[in-house]
Amino acid sequence: QVQLVESGGGSVQSGGSLRLSCAASGYTYSSYRMGWFRQAPGKEREGVAAIFSDGNPTYARSVKGRFSISRDNANNTLYLLMNSLKPEDTAMYYCAAGERSGTFYPGFGTFGYWGQGTQVTVSS
Repeated sequence: QVQLVESGGGSVQSGGSLRLSCAASGYTYSSYRMGWFRQAPGKEREGVAAIFSDGNPTYARSVKGRFSISRDNANNTLYLLMNSLKPEDTAMYYCAAGERSGTFYPGFGTFGYWGQGTQVTVSS
């Protein structure tokens, strides 16, 4: 059974940094596309960054140059380093694993396994 557990969220001031982590278990982590998504109150869930099994990343335009996604296949862990945070980055952040029958996100692919989320709040 796939399990994804996020950590590292919190409250920071504008311009600050946070690093999110996602511990994965229950499947062959290294073979899966992994991603970070976020959902702000009243808005739809959106893709933030994804990384393929070969390590190639892709980013949403709004975070490119500020966020960096990485994966540690030896320890089944996904990371999201967030720099230069802005108030508009405030959201619940979710870790996700690719799965064929999941939800398709243009530019990121299909994801079907989700963590519970970790809250990121950026104050101005």
